[in-house]
Amino acid sequence: MKKYTASVFGSTGLIGSYLTSILIKDPSCEKVITLTRKKTDIYSPKLINKVIDLSKLNNIKESIEGSNYIYSALGTTQSQVNYNKKLYRSIDYDMTINIAKACKEKNISSFSYVSTAGADSNKKSFYLNLKGEIDDEASRIGIDSLSIFRPSLLLGQRKQKRLGEKIAQLIMPLFAPLMPDNYKPIRADLVAASMHNISMQNVSGTKIYQFNDIKLNS
Repeated sequence: MKKYTASVFGSTGLIGSYLTSILIKDPSCEKVITLTRKKTDIYSPKLINKVIDLSKLNNIKESIEGSNYIYSALGTTQSQVNYNKKLYRSIDYDMTINIAKACKEKNISSFSYVSTAGADSNKKSFYLNLKGEIDDEASRIGIDSLSIFRPSLLLGQRKQKRLGEKIAQLIMPLFAPLMPDNYKPIRADLVAASMHNISMQNVSGTKIYQFNDIKLNS
C-alpha cells in the first residue's frame, strides 16, 4: 500500500486514542497529525501535535493540508458544558461540519467520524436529533468517501471518569443479548479499528456503519 498521512480530531478521547495508536503502528502511515485544543503528551517519531482553535474553519483547513485520511472522534457531554445546548451544538455540530467542509475545500477524499446509534434529525431527543442533523449535513457536502460510524454505549476505560457511564458499562452488557443489534454496547477499540480498516478500503460515497458493520470490519 502507498504511504499516507492521517489527521485525527479527538485523539485524546476513548476512540481517538485507540485510533491514534493504530495509525502510529501502521507501517504504511508516514505521519499522524493530531489536532487538539491543548498540547498532548503522546510521543512518536511519526506524530505531530497541532494545537489549534477547532472552532475556526481556516485553522482546520491549514492544519489538515497534505493529509490523505481525516478522522474525527470529537464529542462532549451535556454535563461538561453545564447543559448549555448552544455550546454543546457548537462543539458537536459546528466542529464536525467545519472538518467536513475543510476536507471538501482541500480535496481530501476520505473523512471518517463518530456519530451515534439512533441518530435521526426527526427525533425529538436533543442528542439524537443533533447527531442526525450532523449526519445529514455532512452527507450533503459531497466528500468522495464519507464514513459515518454509529456505535451505541462504548466499552473501555476513559481518562475522564463518568459515573453514569461506568454504571452503564457494567449493567448493559448483561442485557446485550436481548437488545437490538444497533443498540448493543461495543468496545471502543473495535470502533477505532473499524474506522481505520474501512477508510483504507476507499469506499466511494456516504456510508453509515452500525454495530454489525463495525464488528465485521474491526
